[in-house]
Amino acid sequence: MHITFSTRRQEKTFNTEKALIRNFGDRMKNVIAKRMAVLNAAGNLALVPTTPPERMHQLTGKLNELFAVDLVHPFRLVFKPNHEPLPRKNDGGIDRQRVEAITILDVIDYH
Repeated sequence: MHITFSTRRQEKTFNTEKALIRNFGDRMKNVIAKRMAVLNAAGNLALVPTTPPERMHQLTGKLNELFAVDLVHPFRLVFKPNHEPLPRKNDGGIDRQRVEAITILDVIDYH
């Protein structure tokens, strides 16, 4: 999957082990690295596991049409499909099999 970042600073943070540790701590750095490896290896969003430990899921409410994977509880790695227009199924939902590019937005606790 093709992965981009919402800001240049974020891209530097996610691509540097030292910056990940400085910003998130050692334990979170390890989990973020694992999730990024899974996302990188997936050919499309449908191939990202929806079961733990990744538990990729679509968000609702004000975060509608965004997705997240679990990190260290309660934090999530939030991203959006990087397609214009979004690939849709006949029922209007996002067609995860056709999402081959994402943009990482943030690491947050949205609960």
